[in-house]
Amino acid sequence: MKTKDYAFVRNKLLDKEEIAFLDVREEDPHAQEHPLFAANLPLSRIEIDAFGKLPRKDVSIVTLDDGEGYAELAAQKFLGLGYTDVSIYQGGVKAWKAAGGEIFKDVNVPSKSFGELVESKRGTPSLSAQEVKKLIDDKTDLVVVDVRRFDEYQTMSIPTGISVPGAELVLRVPDLAPNPKTKIIVNCAGRTRSIIGTQSLINAGIPNEVKALRNGTIGWTLAGQGLDKGQSRKFKEVSNEISDTAAKRARSVADRANVKRTSFADVAQWQGQADRTTYFFDTRSPEEYEAGHLPGFRSVPGGQLVQETEMVAPVRGARIVLADPIGVRANMPASWLAQMAWEVYVLDDIKAGDLTEKGPWKAPIPSLPSIKYVDPTVLSAWLKADHNTLVVDFSTHANYMKGHIPGSWFALRSRLADAIVKLPKLNRYVLTSTPPELAAFIGEEFKSQSSAEVYVLAGGNKAWTDAGLEIEKGATHLASPPLDRYKRPYEGTGIDTAAMQSYLDWEFGLVEQLGKDGTHHFWVL
Repeated sequence: MKTKDYAFVRNKLLDKEEIAFLDVREEDPHAQEHPLFAANLPLSRIEIDAFGKLPRKDVSIVTLDDGEGYAELAAQKFLGLGYTDVSIYQGGVKAWKAAGGEIFKDVNVPSKSFGELVESKRGTPSLSAQEVKKLIDDKTDLVVVDVRRFDEYQTMSIPTGISVPGAELVLRVPDLAPNPKTKIIVNCAGRTRSIIGTQSLINAGIPNEVKALRNGTIGWTLAGQGLDKGQSRKFKEVSNEISDTAAKRARSVADRANVKRTSFADVAQWQGQADRTTYFFDTRSPEEYEAGHLPGFRSVPGGQLVQETEMVAPVRGARIVLADPIGVRANMPASWLAQMAWEVYVLDDIKAGDLTEKGPWKAPIPSLPSIKYVDPTVLSAWLKADHNTLVVDFSTHANYMKGHIPGSWFALRSRLADAIVKLPKLNRYVLTSTPPELAAFIGEEFKSQSSAEVYVLAGGNKAWTDAGLEIEKGATHLASPPLDRYKRPYEGTGIDTAAMQSYLDWEFGLVEQLGKDGTHHFWVL
């Protein structure tokens, strides 16, 4: 197996050459420490994620762990899937540190570091939680816009806040606040999305006074102020006049950021290009995407794309093409990606008739291996008839908690050997997952480590619930620790205040860390 070292990876980043530097550990250990551009693509999900995230088969792939052996296993899987330039980072995270490489905590660190750099360079205006609360209490002419995903907004939100995910701001705010004297407050859970959202409106020349809620819902909570829960306030459709004006504003910002333009002819050529990685993203809302989209484009709302770029585009140095028929939701995210040193293009002149595909994006995956399947009704009968069948669920821990087949055990594929030891010893195991294909890829591995019969639930957990069968919730049976999800200090409503403050302190130090790392090529408009 080939190996690569610090100099190889660093030179690729400095020269802006394509590299997929992949931390193949689960998300929690990845979040504890990793290099800046080590994108998290866990060993557990390689078959599910690889073809969508690594479209070029000869891209330079370097797998990283911290000496656990996952890098070698992941490299073997990539080779088995047809990737040809696969190496292991020699010595893991410890070797990166020993070579003088900077180490970062948390997730989505490139985007969060960039957000802090924007604020430091542009002095993005903000107000404290106490100041914003006073404005609300005083009935000030004010609109609070929450730029997170709608599900995050519903979990907890600032009183009076309206859900306007980040890429929608320049399009929707003029309708929400037609009076230029109305103050606009932009909030997220922490800092990054509110900084980028606020600066987006300023860059676009919105006439209103715009300020970020400093430290987001974390700052609001640390100030001892109550949050709303379960709200559903959303933006509405805008007039053609507002849409046209917003499109001009967004295009102007994109031009100033040196965003490149592209055509359908270019897209057709790039979609068949074998020697260059190109990502094609539709940056509108998921609802708009599912109603009709361009063939070959993946749904990634623009605000989340800027916030979580490496989660959908792990090949640093790749080309990115954004699409939005209106233009606003492509041009504004493109302006930020350009400043984050991506080669980014916006596809122009999209007509309604071009949006010929419907439905959600489906990740391309390899052919499923040959394995024995069982349907939900037969499995239900097995579970009721005897005590010799056990269901093992390889979904994310979060999905397992939300609902799983009664009596099933949660397990991580990356910890399969340890999990099998902890499982009750029975004659028959049935594997399930969300998405359902994941269990199929695990079947042979599980069978090779177990002397029992092994089946896969046809259709996975969705097929079980679609059949109207009972589920249970909670962490009832864990054969693996829930390492697949890092507990973010800004999610949910029961977070320790010390963890929140620690997270903010970490964010404040990111600009200094960027300077030490030196591989990012970020600049600020």
